[in-house]
Amino acid sequence: WVCIFYKFYKSIFYNAYNYFFRGSAVAKIIGNNVKTMLKFASTVKMWVFEETINGRKLTDIINNDHENVKYLPGYKLPENVVAVPNLTEAVKDADLLVFVIPHQFIYKICDAITGHLTKQAVGITLIKGIDEGPEGLRLISDVIRAKMGIDISVLMGANIANEVAAEKFCETTIGCKILENGLLFKELLQTPNFRITVVDDADTVEICGALKNIVAVGAGFCDGLRCGDNTKAAVIRLGLMEMIAFAKIFCKGQVSIATFLESCGVADLITTCYGGRNRRVAEAFVKTGKSIEELEQEMLNGQKLQGPQTSAEVYRILQQKGLVEKFPLFTAVYKICYEGKPVQEMIFCLQSHPEHI
Repeated sequence: WVCIFYKFYKSIFYNAYNYFFRGSAVAKIIGNNVKTMLKFASTVKMWVFEETINGRKLTDIINNDHENVKYLPGYKLPENVVAVPNLTEAVKDADLLVFVIPHQFIYKICDAITGHLTKQAVGITLIKGIDEGPEGLRLISDVIRAKMGIDISVLMGANIANEVAAEKFCETTIGCKILENGLLFKELLQTPNFRITVVDDADTVEICGALKNIVAVGAGFCDGLRCGDNTKAAVIRLGLMEMIAFAKIFCKGQVSIATFLESCGVADLITTCYGGRNRRVAEAFVKTGKSIEELEQEMLNGQKLQGPQTSAEVYRILQQKGLVEKFPLFTAVYKICYEGKPVQEMIFCLQSHPEHI
């Protein structure tokens, strides 16, 4: 999905392509916010990857029934959220962009958008993943900056989408490189029940959002093995330690440990390890013996799970740098998902983790 939010004097572009509930949940927030903010015009254009649902186009359902019946059923979207099936039409004259897509599609989307934006365009990404470039790690925000030449902030946090849509209280974190832009997106997105902290440690915020999904897969394995809460707590703690170590090695700038105490860090890690779909599918992986691909088809309508894929990308990056042995939890998740290692390897990983030596 991609949405555009028109400012009073410029336009805003929002991209949330097929990313489960999250895109529509955020569209719901922004659609309601711009109704009462003079800085933004009231119409929200949302690019929709067209699908047919029970004989009707999804764009028609959204525009007439004001509900995304496939990805956010049961929640009404504001009437000022308008679905548009043509990407270039949706992004025309946009100068504020919000990206919420599976990270493997970012190159295709950037290629389609480039050349259709204003010179002053800036963006924010909610994408929880990383890119594996020829020189190792590339953050998704780096990909967007390189492809489109715009400043990108990032938003990550403990924000399970159906709870956000239900307006249950939660926190989130915006990481920015230009404070003015981070604060602008806070103004666009914050509500009384969606509280935002802005920090200048953007790379760490983004890495937290990607790596926590790997840890959640490990937590799901433990649930499938019925290991109990103590074991899951160990997965969360050791996973957090590996996240911090990874950030210190691969972030370009200084890494603040305080960032891991924001919603993007420990809070997002906890909620994902207890309530997220990476955990849920990983538990089913253990209990059913089915492959990740089969479970994606059955449980996620064929959409790709981010945790296993990110573990594969991280594993190759660590291999390239000769650092595999320093990240045993990340490595165990990868090998269980893709190399046929028994799930019990997760317990051995915990028992022999370097943090205990």
